[in-house]
Amino acid sequence: MRRPQFRYQLPKFDQPPLARVPEARFAPAPADGVLPDGFFSTTNLPTYVKANGSWRRPRLPRMDCVIVREPNGDLVTTEPRRVARGTAVALGASEDGSEGIFVHSEGFLGGAHSANEFRFMQTEVSREKPVDYGVLAELLGDERAQGGTIVWVIGPALVHARAREDMIWFIEHGYVGALLGGNAVAVHDLEAAIFGTTLGMSSSGEGVTGGHALHMRAINAIRRVGSIPAAVEQGIVQGGIMHALVTRKIPYVLAGSIRDDGPLPGVLSDTLAAQDAMRAVTATATFAVFVATALHAIAAGNMLPAFVDAPEPEQVRPLTTICVDQTEFVVNKLRDRGTHQAFGVVTNAQDFMHVLRFYVERWEQALSQTPAPTPR
Repeated sequence: MRRPQFRYQLPKFDQPPLARVPEARFAPAPADGVLPDGFFSTTNLPTYVKANGSWRRPRLPRMDCVIVREPNGDLVTTEPRRVARGTAVALGASEDGSEGIFVHSEGFLGGAHSANEFRFMQTEVSREKPVDYGVLAELLGDERAQGGTIVWVIGPALVHARAREDMIWFIEHGYVGALLGGNAVAVHDLEAAIFGTTLGMSSSGEGVTGGHALHMRAINAIRRVGSIPAAVEQGIVQGGIMHALVTRKIPYVLAGSIRDDGPLPGVLSDTLAAQDAMRAVTATATFAVFVATALHAIAAGNMLPAFVDAPEPEQVRPLTTICVDQTEFVVNKLRDRGTHQAFGVVTNAQDFMHVLRFYVERWEQALSQTPAPTPR
């Protein structure tokens, strides 16, 4: 697999048919959380709105939302539940610019493909398709080098699959800008840190006496001191994923579910509060890696735009999204929901994390041995 080269092409606003289209229409929201009839529903692709004689991209792009005009004239993509009564909401059903709203689905394709074919170096997802980890390592390394925010979304299987040490390595070496997960991934990591087991099993996969209760004892240990950071500070937790995040002050969001044990302090059991917290993280993402988590991957994918926004057109680029799971289902579901740029890796968490780390370390070594350019 060859590393993809992308160049964003601006729409030709000064040429027909976009040169002659009307400005976008707006209507006030009739009540809090209620949208006017005919509202425009957003996608995750670069979108432009014609207002006050110019085309502008709304801030905070994501799919399944609406575009609002704030009192100062700013255009912002926001969740319908957050729209207050009287807020000006963009109207329209067309995406071709004829109603003053243009979805630039071919911005990275140069018009060579169909409107629904925005892709990141991938056609169909298959476990039989080889993965070029060298390309993934280079993309990840470049993202870290340019100061991007690499968001990881992980499930508890990553801990069970003995990929925990690899995740810690990525955190410690600057490849994690934020982490999203659920109560379970933190619980199992903390159980491993305190008792050396995950779900009562040793690192060799053997059950231990009373092991079924150890995750509950880990939760209780954290609840006793009040928080995960407090457990780290007091030495109760001396290693692991959560320890690495806390000690390096890397933001994380733990979104709860109805099946959670405990939950741990800091887990957001209010779904909308969790969604807001995740959205705050995904709004800053420039690269995303999903490993062994179906619901969290799809949730985060729905919040991510398909591109990294930038003030200058030449800086706009696809938001690289890597989705890893043992079956094609999660990756295909993610793409079916609109995350067209997702690059699927069908394998288990342990193999992916081990191999990716190997290639990233090799990339770092090659980079360190590259002679600096001679000053002219």
